[in-house]
Amino acid sequence: MAMNYPKIGQTVEIHSYKHNSNIHRIWQETTILDVSNGVVIGANHKTLVMESDGRTWYTREPAVCYFFSEYWFNVLCMLRKDGVYFYCNLSSPFVYDQKTIKYIDYDLDIKVYPNLKYDILDVEEYRRHGEEMGYSSEVKEIINQQLLLLKEMIESKKGPFAPGFAEYWYDIYKKRLIKR
Repeated sequence: MAMNYPKIGQTVEIHSYKHNSNIHRIWQETTILDVSNGVVIGANHKTLVMESDGRTWYTREPAVCYFFSEYWFNVLCMLRKDGVYFYCNLSSPFVYDQKTIKYIDYDLDIKVYPNLKYDILDVEEYRRHGEEMGYSSEVKEIINQQLLLLKEMIESKKGPFAPGFAEYWYDIYKKRLIKR
């Protein structure tokens, strides 16, 4: 079956689900900047975010979003005054459906600092949800493999971790906004 992709310049929502199919979080508006080789790159700034419990908030800083159709993680590059921070979600590969990028969030996250040092977050939440929602041994094995792959990508400065990557795409995003 052919994979569906958004179009460059299109504005989409991002929906994060949990393994039990419940909605976890919705980002209202992300502009698609590039689509190639199983990767979708988008960006947003001050976008409305809705939590599963009904709370809402706006993102504070510009973010470049990097989604893979084959890897079990996605990466948010947040541009702050003191550098680019990365928030990496271990998740299912994305699907694109009804103007929405959708994925299952598997709890484990890696927060990466501008110096590329990182912390693995939410290990206990991953363990708890794995039991509560019955993550299969296959899913757990994939998550473990993808966690290693993601760490390798960070340490080798590949993909969204390449020097200047986030700044380059944010610049394209700003130019696109000016043209609107």
